Amino acid sequence: MKIVAVTACPTGIAHTYMAATALEKAAKKLGHSIKVETQGSIGVENKITAKEVAEAGVVIFAVDVAVKEEERFKGKPTLRVEPQKAIKNATAIVEEAVKLV
Repeated sequence: MKIVAVTACPTGIAHTYMAATALEKAAKKLGHSIKVETQGSIGVENKITAKEVAEAGVVIFAVDVAVKEEERFKGKPTLRVEPQKAIKNATAIVEEAVKLV
């Protein structure tokens, strides 16, 4: 399954990127493709396109702050968790997200 995700934390440094890496590893391990957009202290990186949103089965928000341009994901099944949970339990988060489809 194709998954898109956004990670962001209040400072936009460590947890943002640690959550992104954890989700990427877990999705690949489970046989899914994933693109993770980070919204950190240096702005939005690896921005998810409208085409990628359209092709995705589910969206994961691993965030402690508001998602920039969240309306891009309207209508998609969405799982929202704290970045810390994504870091510690990324496999369980990906499995839970896939069940939403």
